[in-house]
Amino acid sequence: MSQQQRDALDQMLRSVPLDLGGEVDAQRRIFAAMMSSIPLSPDIVSETGTAGGVPVVAVTIDGTTPRGTVLYFHGGAYAIGSAALSAGLAAELARRAGADVVSVDYSLAPEAPYPAAVDEAVAAYTGLLEQGIPASEIVLGGESAGGGLAVAAALGIRAAGLPTPAGIYLASPWADLTMTGASAISKAEADPSVTVSGLARRADDYAGGHDLRDPFLSPVFGDLTGLPPMLIQAGGNEVLLDDATRLAARAASDGVHVTLGVTPDVPHVFVGFTGILDEADEALAVAGRFIRSALDAHRD
Repeated sequence: MSQQQRDALDQMLRSVPLDLGGEVDAQRRIFAAMMSSIPLSPDIVSETGTAGGVPVVAVTIDGTTPRGTVLYFHGGAYAIGSAALSAGLAAELARRAGADVVSVDYSLAPEAPYPAAVDEAVAAYTGLLEQGIPASEIVLGGESAGGGLAVAAALGIRAAGLPTPAGIYLASPWADLTMTGASAISKAEADPSVTVSGLARRADDYAGGHDLRDPFLSPVFGDLTGLPPMLIQAGGNEVLLDDATRLAARAASDGVHVTLGVTPDVPHVFVGFTGILDEADEALAVAGRFIRSALDAHRD
């Protein structure tokens, strides 16, 4: 673990032009340009398709024989990003878990506010089941807003009476759109890339007038009883730190087997910086073992 790595990453994130609360079309273009400039490893194979009528990007590692599927939801405050732009992180998760990753290209706000993304998440899960992939071979996963969406999808799966997935992996989940966690204030200076004001604008866009405390919008306020084992990872320098810690506490209180990992002095979705930050590689190794264990638990 290198302080030099952490300092360099912090400086880099503070210099990028992305403004999460800015005019959404412009921010989408900026984010797409940023992410597209990062080359994917040559062994990453991605293919577009559909699951349950929802657009997806299937990500695998060439030359491997994957076992199981991660149904993944990208970040971007429900308004920015895409499955294709998140292929790098999805692929690194696939590499370490030895699984396929199916990344969902859910509709974005403000054009498609809640409940569109949740409905599409559940539809994609249903589509995997209809393709013959058993629930015991599926782990839900996501980063940032995609982490909150993964939990909302699990709640929707439970409400629909569908079989429970094998596990849930969350990286820096945005799980409280009311932004009432203490870290929203205490970590404001430490967080190099996410602002509460930016998130608040995107929360209003996504909620579309619904109560921000609705558990499908803010899972920290929900009943998580019956959800599968969960791994939550977060950085110590992010305003959403308390989303992770409170979600873990909520899950534990509701009888969910949950593991929380907080890595000090690293930013939001730090797991996306493999090869740059030693802590990212270490955390993704843990994530891979968790996913593998969740899938193996249902095999004879």
